[in-house]
Amino acid sequence: MRPESDHPRGRFALEARADRPDLATLCLLVGAEADPALGEAGIDAAQAELDRLAGLLPFGVLGARAWAVALAELLGERCGFEGSPAEYQRLDSSLLPVVLRRRRGLPILLSVVWMEVARRAGAPVHGVALPGHFVVGFGDPGERILADPFAGGRLLTGADTARLVGEATGGPPEDALFAPADPLDIVLRVLNNIRAWAATRPERTDVALWAVELSLLLPAHPARLRYDRAQLLVQRGEFLQGATELEEYARVVAAVEPSTAEAIRRRARAARAMLN
Repeated sequence: MRPESDHPRGRFALEARADRPDLATLCLLVGAEADPALGEAGIDAAQAELDRLAGLLPFGVLGARAWAVALAELLGERCGFEGSPAEYQRLDSSLLPVVLRRRRGLPILLSVVWMEVARRAGAPVHGVALPGHFVVGFGDPGERILADPFAGGRLLTGADTARLVGEATGGPPEDALFAPADPLDIVLRVLNNIRAWAATRPERTDVALWAVELSLLLPAHPARLRYDRAQLLVQRGEFLQGATELEEYARVVAAVEPSTAEAIRRRARAARAMLN
C-alpha cells in the first residue's frame, strides 16, 4: 500500500496542513483530481512552466507599481493570459494546469498564475479577495497597488475598485477587503467555484463530490460541507451512506438548532426509504 503522500488526495491533505501551504501545489492537485491522467509528470511540468515564466521577468525591478507593470507586460501582453465571460462556463477555467496551457481562466486562477510567477521572481505580491472578483496586490497592502489579471493585468484605480466592490455589495470598499488572502482561503474559493459550476449541471455530481471532499480536507472549512456531501451521496444513489452521514450531521447541529436537526433526520429517513 502506498504511503499517504503518494496519493493525490493524501498529498493535498498534507500540503494543506503544512506550516506554509504551497498555493501552486494545492491548485495543481485540484487539477489532478479533475484529470487523473495529469499525474506527477503533469504537475512537475506545470511547476516548471511557472518557473520558466518567472525567469522571463526583467532583473532589478524595484517598487510595487513597477512589479505590477512588469507582470502585466509579461503575462498579459506577451503571453496573453486573460479572461472572458465565456470562462465562467468552463470547468477548465478553475484548473491551474489547463489555465497555464490555455492562458485563459477565471479571475482567481489567473491571479494564482500572477502570484506564483511573481513570487518566484521575488516580488512582494499577495492575493486580494474582493467580493465577486479576485485580483492581485503588490507591495504593502495599504498602498493598494492592485492589478486585474482577468483584464490582462490592468492596474486598478481607486474608482475601479470602488466600482467592483459596489457592483458586488452595493456599498463602498472597506479596508478589511484589501488584506492579503490566505492560501487556504484561496483554495477553498477555487473549490467553491468548481462546486458552483457543477451545481448548474445535475449530471456532474461527480465533480461536485470531489470538490466538496477536497474542501473537507482543508484544516478550516464550513461545517455545512458535511451536509452537502451527504446530500450529494443521496443524489448519486448512495442512499445508505448518504443517510448515515445526514444522521451524523443532525447529531452535530441538534444542540444548537434542534428544528434543523429534525428536518435533516427526515431527509435521512427519506433516503433510507429509497432502499426499499
